[in-house]
Order: sequence, then C-alpha cells, then structure tokens
Amino acid sequence: MPRLIPFHNTYRATGVDDAQAQDIVLIHGWGLHAIVFDDIVPALLAHFRVTVVDLPGMGQSPLPNDDYSLDFLAEQVLAIMPQKAHLLGWSLGGLVALAMAEKAPERVQSVVTVATSPRFTAADDWAPAMKPEILAKFAEMFNEDNEGTLVRFLALNCKGSAAMREDTARLKQILYFCGLPAPRALRGGLNILRDSDLRESLTALSMPVLMVFGEHDHIVPAAVMAAVEPLIGNGRTALIEQVAHVPFLSTPDTFTQAVYDFYRDYQLVR
Repeated sequence: MPRLIPFHNTYRATGVDDAQAQDIVLIHGWGLHAIVFDDIVPALLAHFRVTVVDLPGMGQSPLPNDDYSLDFLAEQVLAIMPQKAHLLGWSLGGLVALAMAEKAPERVQSVVTVATSPRFTAADDWAPAMKPEILAKFAEMFNEDNEGTLVRFLALNCKGSAAMREDTARLKQILYFCGLPAPRALRGGLNILRDSDLRESLTALSMPVLMVFGEHDHIVPAAVMAAVEPLIGNGRTALIEQVAHVPFLSTPDTFTQAVYDFYRDYQLVR
C-alpha cells in the first residue's frame, strides 16, 4: 500500500527564469494550513520556486497512523520537498524546519523561522518562554472543546498586534477554509510544542539561519531574541514592531523585506 504523503503544491517563479530558480518550502504552524502564507507567496516568487505544504492531519493532508512526533513531521516534509531548498517555518513549522535542517543539512540551504523558539516552554535555564502549566491547561481545555479552544488560540496568535481584529478575522477564515484539523494532529502538535528542545540542534546548524520575532507576541515573547542569539552560529535575529505571532499576516511587506535583507546579506539571492 502506498505511503500517505502530505498535500503540497509548487508555484513557478515569476521574477526569474523558473528553470534557474532556487526552491523554498513554507511550513505553517499549529492548527492551520498553507493558505496562511498567501500574502507573502507573490513576493517570494520574485526569486524562488515556492512549495507550500499542509502538515499531516491539517488542511488537505491525510493523517498516517504514525506517532505524531517532531521527527515524523520532519520526515513527512523532507519526503515531498525538492532535493535542495530554503526553508521558512512559522511557529510549530519553525520547529519542523530546524529538525529538517538537523536531519538533512545537505538538503537545506537556509532556514527562516517565524515566531519560533527552540524551546516553547520555560525551564530553569530558559526563562523567556510560556510556563509549562499554561500549555498544559490549554491542552486540557482542548480535550473538552476542540473547536472552541482552537479558535481561542488563533485569537491569542493576534493579541497585541496593531491589526489584531483584522488578523484574527483572517485566521478564522483560513481555519475553516479546509475544514477543521484532525484532533489527533492537534494533540500531537501541542505535545511537540510542550516537549521539544532544539537549543543544541540550533547551535549545531551550519547553514544561514534567520529567526524573526514579533514585538508583541504572547506565545513566543520577543525576549527570546536575546536568548537565541548566542545559539545561532551562522545567522541573526530580526524583530518586527507592532505585530504579534503572525508578522507575515499583519505586515507582509515589512516581513518579506526583512527576509530578503537576510537573503541578500548572506548572498543567498542577488
């Protein structure tokens, strides 16, 4: 029986000869799907052939009967991505991108994470993060009311943004566009956010890495920037002002400018 693979789609480059274009893969966050990136795809197509993917159990992707772990998600996306590509991952998708870069560094040309921390929950040696009991309470609420908890989480994504109402409305539209995600995928994603610690993995990466943060993010606080900067061996951080957990949705032009500044400074595009 053929193995189930995630739904994905590749768009031809528009600003350069598609045959000569580099590839970039976009990986979304918890509970949503690839349509969340629609506002930035046109700008990326100016230099890249863009592949978008729905993580297993979300969007249009099937949910194989595998353990829903970070390693599983990394393997699923590696199975559909071009042989070599740049990665851009948001939130949970940023963890997937970092795991892919650690697992197959020869295939990953650069990594951009957006509103991602190598460790989402706080510890004695990792203060600028969500308290574990908050995420545990969220998981408990999810078990009682899947849809309601998911909608509340989307609102938390936008809390503090200058465009909070507009961003929240957009995320809700995107959420329902493909139907609700599979509960098992959502529970597995919460476990990944709770348990993953990729600080050592981040330190070991040799390809260029950009970690983008939102000034008013209530899920990954901007204070994480100072903590991750010593862990990035080849790369840097960037802060986008007046946005929360979805900077590419709130201010797509400012976001893509920050990404392209990084690509040019590290000679990844001309």
